[in-house]
Amino acid sequence: MSDDQLVIGVDYGTDSVRSIIVNAKTGRELASSVFLYPRWQKGLYCNAAQNQFRQHPLDYVEGLEQTIKSCIKQAGGDAIAKQVKAISVDTTGSTPVAVNAQGVPLALTPGYEENPDAMFVLWKDHTSIKEAAEINEHATKFDINYLQYVGGIYSSEWFWAKLLRTLRVNEPIRKDVYSWVEHCDWVPFLLTGGTDVAAMKRGRCSAGHKGLWAAEYGGLPPDEFFSSLDPLLKGFTERLYKDTYTSDEAAGTLSAEWAQRLGLNTDVVIGVGAFDAHMGAVGGQIEPYHLSKVMGTSTCDILVAPNKDMQGKLVAGICGQVDGSVIPGMAGLEAGQSAFGDSYAWFKNLIAWPLQFVENAEERQHIENKIIAELSKKAAELPLDEKAELSVDWLNGRRTPDANQLLKSAITGLSLGSDAPRVFRAIAESTCFGAKAIVERFNNEGVPVKGLIGIGGVAKKSPYIMQMMADILQMPIRIHQFEHTCALGAAMFAATAAGIYPKVEDAMTAMGGGFDATYTPDASRAAFYENRYKKFKELAGFIEYQTAK
Repeated sequence: MSDDQLVIGVDYGTDSVRSIIVNAKTGRELASSVFLYPRWQKGLYCNAAQNQFRQHPLDYVEGLEQTIKSCIKQAGGDAIAKQVKAISVDTTGSTPVAVNAQGVPLALTPGYEENPDAMFVLWKDHTSIKEAAEINEHATKFDINYLQYVGGIYSSEWFWAKLLRTLRVNEPIRKDVYSWVEHCDWVPFLLTGGTDVAAMKRGRCSAGHKGLWAAEYGGLPPDEFFSSLDPLLKGFTERLYKDTYTSDEAAGTLSAEWAQRLGLNTDVVIGVGAFDAHMGAVGGQIEPYHLSKVMGTSTCDILVAPNKDMQGKLVAGICGQVDGSVIPGMAGLEAGQSAFGDSYAWFKNLIAWPLQFVENAEERQHIENKIIAELSKKAAELPLDEKAELSVDWLNGRRTPDANQLLKSAITGLSLGSDAPRVFRAIAESTCFGAKAIVERFNNEGVPVKGLIGIGGVAKKSPYIMQMMADILQMPIRIHQFEHTCALGAAMFAATAAGIYPKVEDAMTAMGGGFDATYTPDASRAAFYENRYKKFKELAGFIEYQTAK
């Protein structure tokens, strides 16, 4: 392989998009650029009190163009552009949007520019809780369990629940929507100049984990499954897809329009898209039976296992197990927590409330930036106390095990001695207990978790939380050395889609840089945290019981 083969990985997160240019031979990063979504930063189209979180497609389009052009400029301009062989994209999910027959999001068409229901419905939007519950009840009426590959429970964070609610609440969109598209499928379609949504290559990852696609069904469940739930869904399966594609395949090549916009050529290969955590697991050099934890605002936990080992096994209460959703030829299993970094951010914002009255903006920002680090430092100094404040990690509902977005968080054991570090410790501990519940579910279902790989901002920046997690799980946690692991995973898939590597495992070996930290569990704390975990489960059970009443 020559040294002049470069690939671009694009990682769409909740708050921003990041692009990187990587040497396909070595995995060395040549340039990186981040774009904060301007409309999202202003809080437009969102209503946190109603769990409504929408993102305008222009944030995505502008970020795509600006970050890639910035990377090319940083790396060396036209000379570098000529060496770019492929681009692949990962996104949050399930983050779908209503489109017309040409595959254009309705928010980019006249009359819908400011309509939140015509925009991408972000993964953490929980406005379709009612619709998800209806899907779960409706599925019990069929001989075939169409929820068997998504853990047996359909979530309000997912594709069909969001589509159904959008159709119900917005009559104009009901008339103008032709199809429904995931963010990770739309961006490759955009880059390749797609003009017919029927020709869009849909990724196996999004379709299998969120869209109820399965090879055993010959595609999606039949129209009758959806139309008998609500006639508004009639005909949508015909306008969606039957075939899906793994992310080592090409979606096409760069269109003339986008080649001109980006300063690249039209033979640049565009890979099939996937969700961020799934590509991040590849970027983090996932191994069979090692749980890759992408730890950011939420967590997305990915495990891969040989297909032969999964025969007859269906793990209940997770976000699905799909052949080829991570590595072709292996089963990809997904779990996660709806709030992780968001939990710490919530507490930071809570105690930082008075800072709004500090007139000096620079001083205010300086203090805000120190809050989490100082809380972590002081919390780490606290002695172990079985009667300390206790919390559950459901500030944004529960993703897994057993999705339930109606659940709320709670903190118990408060007293006049409960200061900020003590409450922060309880919140941090709850997120680690939530991680333990996921590992426990995999183990109990016959899919052993043999190790942990930490990826993402929290994994890289919070030794306090990582050490606590290692102590609670009594398992070592390896932290991948690459800072932008999801984007690196996208770059690895780009290299494979372009034929630089015959399979993604080869790209992982060549382009992965290994691990730069390991958190080893303290065996002397095992019994303490085991007792605390029992109390956590008792509190969680009480909260769940009260919610169900």
